[in-house]
Amino acid sequence: MRTAHRTCPLCEAVCGLTITLDDDDHVVGVRGDDADPFSKGFICPKGASLGRLDEDPDRLSVPLIREGGEWREASWAEAFEAVERGLAAVPGPARGVYLGNPSAHTMAGALYGAPLIRSLGTRQVYSASTADQMPKHVAAGLMFGHPLTIPVPDLDRTAYLLMLGANPLESNGSLCTAPDFPGRLKALRRRGGRLVVVDPRRTRTAALADEHVFIRPGTDAYLLMGIAHTLFAEKLTNVRVPVNGLAEVEAAVAAFTPGACAAACGVPAELIVRLARELAAAPSAAVYGRIGTCTVEFGTIAQWLVDVVNVLTGNLDRPGGAMFPRPATEGPRRRKPYAIGRWHSRVRHMPEANGELPVATLADEIETPGEGRIRALITVAGNPVLSAPNGSRLDRALAGLDFMVSVDPYLNETTRHAHVILPPPRVTQAGHYDFALLGFAVRDYTRYSPPVVSLEPGRPTEAVILARLAMIASGQGAGADPSALDELILGEMLRKATETPGSPVEGRDPAELRALLTGSSGAELRLDAMLRLGPYGGWGGDDGHDLSLARLLESPHGIDLGPLRPRLPGILSTASGAVELAPDPILADVGRLREALAREAGGFVLIGRRHLRSNNSWMHNVAPLVGGTNRCTLQINPQDAAELGLAEQAVVRSAAGELTVRLEPTDTIMRGVVSLPHGWGHAGTSQLVAAKNAGVSANTLTDESIVDPLSGNAVFNGVPVTLAPA
Repeated sequence: MRTAHRTCPLCEAVCGLTITLDDDDHVVGVRGDDADPFSKGFICPKGASLGRLDEDPDRLSVPLIREGGEWREASWAEAFEAVERGLAAVPGPARGVYLGNPSAHTMAGALYGAPLIRSLGTRQVYSASTADQMPKHVAAGLMFGHPLTIPVPDLDRTAYLLMLGANPLESNGSLCTAPDFPGRLKALRRRGGRLVVVDPRRTRTAALADEHVFIRPGTDAYLLMGIAHTLFAEKLTNVRVPVNGLAEVEAAVAAFTPGACAAACGVPAELIVRLARELAAAPSAAVYGRIGTCTVEFGTIAQWLVDVVNVLTGNLDRPGGAMFPRPATEGPRRRKPYAIGRWHSRVRHMPEANGELPVATLADEIETPGEGRIRALITVAGNPVLSAPNGSRLDRALAGLDFMVSVDPYLNETTRHAHVILPPPRVTQAGHYDFALLGFAVRDYTRYSPPVVSLEPGRPTEAVILARLAMIASGQGAGADPSALDELILGEMLRKATETPGSPVEGRDPAELRALLTGSSGAELRLDAMLRLGPYGGWGGDDGHDLSLARLLESPHGIDLGPLRPRLPGILSTASGAVELAPDPILADVGRLREALAREAGGFVLIGRRHLRSNNSWMHNVAPLVGGTNRCTLQINPQDAAELGLAEQAVVRSAAGELTVRLEPTDTIMRGVVSLPHGWGHAGTSQLVAAKNAGVSANTLTDESIVDPLSGNAVFNGVPVTLAPA
């Protein structure tokens, strides 16, 4: 037996794991890493099942090629040659790419996604972000100048936390990296703090809170508007950071009185006023809104208002409030205006955001004839047939592609349409660094996990797979050396650093710096360069940590970099150097919110829900993770079920489709609302456990024609439905 330490890559909590392996490199045990300074031994059921996921017998180990409707195994050389032929037949503008949620949890996805996109020569770029979090990125970009400059609640020091549309006791947190989120919330209450959860369901998180507030799905923007209105009306504002647009915000919220907002969101006016007063009076406070506030028709406005309230109460960029992490690989950010809509989709004229188009229009771009129609598609670690709105339509659209290649360990509902599947190695065979997630951590921290198990002879890493795809797409051929891509990227990174005024390596020779880098792969070399150039790095970091890859390898449990510290105005990338509190695109959209005030609320609406034992669609083939409460049922209030005469099952209909689903009556959900978990509906897959626990896809009911117009994010919460006995 031997033990190894690594970061869990299965959700956003970045927990440290201690893995026990036998002499044949089989995982025989997984427990929390007690020596990790961030997670301190915490582990959830997903992490504990890492060995079962890693050695899933249904995972693909060699490439598959589909010919005449039949699959056959192929060598890696043959598979890459097939990719070269398929992509060469389709010009760049007619190529598309989709990056799934798991690609944000791999080192390769973070480092090689952008080079792959550039090499394809297309604007047809899609990802899970527009099914999840794009409103937060757009709001952050417009307010702070960069879509990744996202403040997170300082959980360990705050005295008051208002949480909307989030259930971290099930999700482990999102855009707020906090291992043992439950323990941190309990600690908040033990030190005398207050936790208020706003949600249409009494979730596990809501049950833990001091107060749970029911709200009509999709109306969080009204609650936040009512809070902002009260702060201005009662002169409770206390702005502590440099801002532009304070008067414009006061004018924008004037029409949203607590009474008017109460009628729209179902939260009593006196409660809205009380929440505003409590936030203003607390010694420190933070407002945190997550997926339930993003996947709605006013998602970007809601995310904007989260930080407007943090600013108005004096809690942005101060201990105990909403603060900006300082990750170890953070690079310089230029001051320039952030913009959305730099180009638009071909069919529905939907705006670009962060370099990508809404996944809600992917089927349009495949199905609609004309110049620029997507004829070839690359998917990386994604299953949009289950995760995109109206997945049934996308399923049909994928069948019409001229060519498709998928980087994925499974033959699933999406990859079954591919012509070539390129499976990445096991989790334990991959090095791991959380480039994205550590940028949202509630405490500055860094950790690198080298591979635990060696690759089989001839088996490429995921980084090499993506690098070779990029080189094929750029016309360099299936036989091109992928290390050339890494050297190109390294050379450009070091050149820019040496030419940037004020850089810690300004004026030095890039070749000299390149010779100093260490690492056993291109990915490790790039990580070493980013660490050395970063704020704690050995090439001039100002905190004395002297970070490098070698330093992280000497610290297998990770390194604590300290609590979050105030960073304004230095973190801002806005042209003005101040927080832009009233961005023009958002103020223009407030009119749409104001018009909807008069909308009559009625009928049933559908919301999603999270499970502790899964992450979207990609853990349903592990037997220990599909039992217990991890069930695909439709939650409904018992009074609603009785009035409609519903028993074991119900037919649920929407504008997009219909499902027959098993009912789970529960008084934890408010009346007029039903809840179905996301990521189920397994069919046409070689995943035997998932097929036996198929469930139904909630995205048969979601409507791809309804999106948040600023971000293009799909609307998964507040979907109008009707119910009838099965």
